[in-house]
Amino acid sequence: MSSKDAPPPLPEPLLVEVADSHTHLDMQSGTVEEALTKAAAVGVTTVVQVGCDLKGSQWAAETAARYENVHAAVALHPNEAPRIVLGDPDGWSRQGAREAGGDAALDDALAEIDRLAALPHVRAVGETGLDHFRTGPEGMAAQERSFRAHIEIAKRHGKALVIHDREAHADVLRVLDEEGAPERTVFHCYSGDAEMAEICAAKGYYMSFAGNVTFKNAQPLRDALAVAPPELVLVETDAPFLTPAPYRGRPNAPYLIPVTVRAMAAVRGITEQELAEAIAVNTARAFDY
Repeated sequence: MSSKDAPPPLPEPLLVEVADSHTHLDMQSGTVEEALTKAAAVGVTTVVQVGCDLKGSQWAAETAARYENVHAAVALHPNEAPRIVLGDPDGWSRQGAREAGGDAALDDALAEIDRLAALPHVRAVGETGLDHFRTGPEGMAAQERSFRAHIEIAKRHGKALVIHDREAHADVLRVLDEEGAPERTVFHCYSGDAEMAEICAAKGYYMSFAGNVTFKNAQPLRDALAVAPPELVLVETDAPFLTPAPYRGRPNAPYLIPVTVRAMAAVRGITEQELAEAIAVNTARAFDY
């Protein structure tokens, strides 16, 4: 195994237990038990396992039912909705190549998300939202229709909404305004600037920061973190993606949360304990556990 593929070492444990508000255990190597054990060893005692498609959402719900410190979020990822409607001839998603299913196929998939969202250990509907980076203009209508449906599902079941917003800030905020956001709304892997953080703060939206807040070119993210209200800040890995510096490019996992927490505390000019205490309370409030 090259050093590039080698898992980073365990960081110093946090003294205050925190939650990883967004992870994909089904895309990481090793077992769920191994991931949870390594995370707990450094003070990361709770994880939110996030689904991106039907199979992943079903797996998230089953895994959360099995482990009391795993909570599930279920959804069709913004890039999944157009693939269901328009097909996916290249097959680069985990499902492989797919035929176009049209609106009826999207309705069927949304009905299954709705069923899963009713389960008690499913704490959130997500990740849903808009992605203007991967989906072209032909997929926008399906993406937005799916996003609106997920907002409705979250509100009807009283669950949090977890948002994926990639190069789509204005449209995401517009749809939330038009539909009326659920009481608890989380911007996963927050990617806006300080100005957008002030809009989110005014609306009471949680902002979850991932390992990319540590990247050299991420000053706008650090500026956003600096102005985000302390009661609306969460931390996540989005593992196996977005591994924090100095391990960028190597596999991410929940046990690396302390690296990001320490970087975030430095940006805010507070101790890691103060930040960890706030994050622990905020995540439990956001996901109602």
